[in-house]
Amino acid sequence: MSTKYKATTTEEAYFITITTVGWVDVFTRLNQKYVVINALQHCQQNKGLEIYAYCIMSSHIHLLCKATNGFILSDVIRDIKKFTSKKIIQMLIEEPESRREWMLINFKKACAHLKRKQEYKVWQDSYHAEIVETNWFIKQKINYIHNNSVKEKIVTLPEDYYFNSARNYASLENDLEVIILDLF
Repeated sequence: MSTKYKATTTEEAYFITITTVGWVDVFTRLNQKYVVINALQHCQQNKGLEIYAYCIMSSHIHLLCKATNGFILSDVIRDIKKFTSKKIIQMLIEEPESRREWMLINFKKACAHLKRKQEYKVWQDSYHAEIVETNWFIKQKINYIHNNSVKEKIVTLPEDYYFNSARNYASLENDLEVIILDLF
């Protein structure tokens, strides 16, 4: 498997995009978004994850982050994907969801090509990771992350989107703490 866009080193920060299979709009409800928030908080507290910027969109997540304390970021991302996949499937089965059948069919179809036995697949196998090497790159990626919801016309201002670290940078209420980078 290629490591071109994998976070395989330790102590470096990465810009990461994690995408659902078929770009299925999974994260359209609060409870689904909180599955991601809770997983990220767990990894911050228990797996050395430092988050500098994030945005949870309907079909993907952007992170500017790194793993510390001897943890490897690719392992942390793997664990996030594994945990959130199980929780999302569990929620689809147990809680009211108008798109239940359609989503489960899509997640089941995504397993058709797999050699290992798996009933549902929520996330694409890989994720896109780019190593952070310059302050210019950091600024560009934070602006990209924060403006993702503006570009999609969900909100007018980045800090108006609740599941976005632009709120942290604007000192507004938020549910996920980040490390504010003083580059702006």
